[in-house]
Amino acid sequence: MKTTRLWYIAAFLAPAVLVYSLFSALPLIDTLRLSLYATDDAGAHRFIGLGNYHTILFDSSWSAAFWNAMWNNLKFFMIHMLLQNPIGLLLATLFSLKGLRGARTYRTLIFLPTLLSVVIIGFIWQLILSPLWGVGEKLMGLVGLQQFFGPWLGQPSTALLTIALISVWQYIGIPMMLIYAALLAVPEEILEAAHAEGAGAMRIFWQIKLPLILPTLGLVVILTFVANFNAFDLIYSVKGALAGPNYATDLLGTFFYRTFFGYQAQIGDANMGAAVATLMFLVILCGIGVYFYLVQRKLIRYEL
Repeated sequence: MKTTRLWYIAAFLAPAVLVYSLFSALPLIDTLRLSLYATDDAGAHRFIGLGNYHTILFDSSWSAAFWNAMWNNLKFFMIHMLLQNPIGLLLATLFSLKGLRGARTYRTLIFLPTLLSVVIIGFIWQLILSPLWGVGEKLMGLVGLQQFFGPWLGQPSTALLTIALISVWQYIGIPMMLIYAALLAVPEEILEAAHAEGAGAMRIFWQIKLPLILPTLGLVVILTFVANFNAFDLIYSVKGALAGPNYATDLLGTFFYRTFFGYQAQIGDANMGAAVATLMFLVILCGIGVYFYLVQRKLIRYEL
């Protein structure tokens, strides 16, 4: 019987293991292998070990661009953490209240941008924020803020923040819906007992609802971290592969694109590109590892 059960388990797991191996594990292993080689002018491959990584991290011709992209990626992530997730929590809390009129309509309208193509989103916001033909300046003039309008996408000091805010606007519906579903799963018996004890709405939220949805908030943090350190499409659609102005919006994704495929005067290098991709993987892996070590263990203990 035990042998039969093992065969059943293997049969059910085999398709998932096969798909994961073909499309995730094997490409990752091949990327690691490719990053350990270099290609000469004749097209011959030679093993150089960690030479590509040393070049990217310490060679001045590469390291400045890499660390600039890393720093921009960190700022991009922090903007989402400080704006997108708290606002998503606030919206989810509001929509979970009973008797709120139009809650379904509001949820749909807020979640709708996540379903649109990033190319469409980037093009629309370029039209809105254009100093020449955009409507952003006129809209701000209607509320008396026209003097604060500027070419935000064209200034190095504001371009990254502007694109990050566009990304927050587009994807805020995802954390909102995840947290909203978690709030709906809070048992009504606990809330009714708290009301019977005289607890107010704020106390119930901070002392009952928030602790119970902490695992979901942790999931939101992980998804935000992975998505932002893999970000590429919005930057590319708005500013192109050069991530201008003057690489002010350059992220690890656009840096990898230029390194692997090449762009304009830069010649693509598959080996260096594989090294950049591996470094991106290690950054994400370390971030998730730190989260699970410092945060997730406490959540598990709390649940127990």
